[in-house]
Amino acid sequence: MRNYLIVVDMQRDFVDGSLGTPEAQAIVENVARKIEAHEGPIFVTLDTHPADYLHTAEGRKLPVEHCIRNTPGWKLDARIAEALSHKPHTLVEKPTFGSVELPKRIADDADGEEFSIELIGLCTDICVISNALLLKASFPEAPISVDASCCAGVTPEAHGAALTVMRSCQIDVTNG
Repeated sequence: MRNYLIVVDMQRDFVDGSLGTPEAQAIVENVARKIEAHEGPIFVTLDTHPADYLHTAEGRKLPVEHCIRNTPGWKLDARIAEALSHKPHTLVEKPTFGSVELPKRIADDADGEEFSIELIGLCTDICVISNALLLKASFPEAPISVDASCCAGVTPEAHGAALTVMRSCQIDVTNG
């Protein structure tokens, strides 16, 4: 059985940049250790916006420029990039919270073999939950989990609420 690790949006802007939080900074080492210990395929999502982000539907509702393609804030956190540099991984750019491409990439890679999926990263209540629910809908029989110690939400309360929703949707939550 293949064990996929999905590292969601561990980018500078979400860690300590324009949308960074102390909670996001606090999980970086946990995420790096999880990556380093993982045996199996790794997919890494990158929140990716155009230069005119503020004129997009998302930008009008969240008017904070972040993860603009090829800017310093779009790049992975340095510690996460270092951990990934020793592991084969696939980058998946996504223009919004959840990646509709990610399930297709996993299905292609699995090539009919059974697999499990574990998600980690930022933000629990936006991009982690969006991707977890897309993956659960795409692969209802696959074991899907989220490691709460490797996730942070916009606020601690939002993090907890997202974990509750994921549990309700039969996504296993570990370490939290």
